Amino acid sequence: MNARIETDICVIGAGSAGLSVAAGASQMGARTVLVERAKMGGDCLNYGCVPSKALLAAGRRARIANHSAGFGIDSHATVDFARVQAHVAGVIAAIAPHDSVERFEGLGVTVIQADARFTGPDELVAGDTVVRAKRFVIATGSRPAVPPVPGLDNLPYLTNETIFGVPEKPTHLLILGGGPIGLEMAQAHRNLGCEVTVIEMASIAGKDDPELVELLRSGLAAEGIRLLEHTKALGVAAKGGGVCVMTEKDGVAGEVAGSHLLVATGRAPNVEGLGLEAAGVRYGRKGIDVDARLRTGNKRIFAIGDVAGPYQFTHMAGYQAGIVIRNALFRLPAKVDYSAVPWVTFTEPELAQVGMSEAEARERHGEIRLLRWGFHENDRAQAERETEGYAKIVTLPNGRILGATILGPQAGELIALWALAISQKMKIGAIASLILPYPTLGEVSKRAAGSFYTPKLFSERTRKIVRFLLKFG
Repeated sequence: MNARIETDICVIGAGSAGLSVAAGASQMGARTVLVERAKMGGDCLNYGCVPSKALLAAGRRARIANHSAGFGIDSHATVDFARVQAHVAGVIAAIAPHDSVERFEGLGVTVIQADARFTGPDELVAGDTVVRAKRFVIATGSRPAVPPVPGLDNLPYLTNETIFGVPEKPTHLLILGGGPIGLEMAQAHRNLGCEVTVIEMASIAGKDDPELVELLRSGLAAEGIRLLEHTKALGVAAKGGGVCVMTEKDGVAGEVAGSHLLVATGRAPNVEGLGLEAAGVRYGRKGIDVDARLRTGNKRIFAIGDVAGPYQFTHMAGYQAGIVIRNALFRLPAKVDYSAVPWVTFTEPELAQVGMSEAEARERHGEIRLLRWGFHENDRAQAERETEGYAKIVTLPNGRILGATILGPQAGELIALWALAISQKMKIGAIASLILPYPTLGEVSKRAAGSFYTPKLFSERTRKIVRFLLKFG
């Protein structure tokens, strides 16, 4: 006979989204059940954000060692790839206790390690346990989306779930996909001494500002990363102990051979096997359908994180968890607001975006103002010899901030100021009037904001006013 649990809230999936809901709900007094079929911490801890940033950090150390002559320091990095992988595993291990079964049981959460399947609108089966709950939260995440490229089924390839366990350093890493995962892994492996080719059927970083992507593109190419854009992968095959990708661009066939193949062509939501039909939950190719309160067709059931979208970021999972807590526990009609969602591609330099792009702003508002300020005009960037890139700000003519894109050192940190400004509907004067410490990279944002006033401040009209006032002493 199956065990039965009656609870207030049942969360399916122990990734970033599910853990946030489970921890919050339990600590606020709700009886909470958490079901996870695989590893606690989900994709972000085990296969995504954490290991990728750890690998990028290792690559950065190698890059610094190899490019310090300008500082009067001559050195060269010797990469021990096994120790690099051990570093990545160590970072995961250091964070894992925070996401562990033991910690969540200590918070009062009942953790069931099994597959979950709905058997009705308010009931599911997890292993040998039947769970009935007042509210459910589906947070089952996503997995690598594998394109229908002929030959992939018969060839060992890597995804973000397996690349961090490769025992030997790839001599030539081929990457299908030029999005954030593909570009980050391309640069990390290039810095560690691998030859790298990226094959992208459209343009790299296709969701970001084309103007700054062009600058990023030039930088990656200068580092020796081969970028094959607007190139279709026709098929893959084993070749010489490695792999060969057959390509086509503008009707011209070609091929590129390497030692390893990484497939980084996007993510697919995990909706299979959940019995969503029995629960009255609608879903499609992009995931589970939800309203602005993150409720599914069954108002007892919420869906958040990668499985519901529209942004597959860890920080969005945390934000959506807060919306669910307010709705499910406090009965508040909280709704999502995606107008100030930041995202970052952690290449070097970093590429960060929040709010509207230039194209989106022109389409929606027509007349806009564009403000730019380069890192080459920033004293801290000069001292660090990291002067590539600039901040690009989009405003209305009255100064209301619509969007920001930054390509440059620590852009992911710098974008936070603009996310706050957009979320609070600030005008550009609020940033221009800030007093910032010197010398810091943050001055780039202040200078960009200040440039909004330059045409008027140094105009002939202003000079006439000044000259007139000076006549009176």
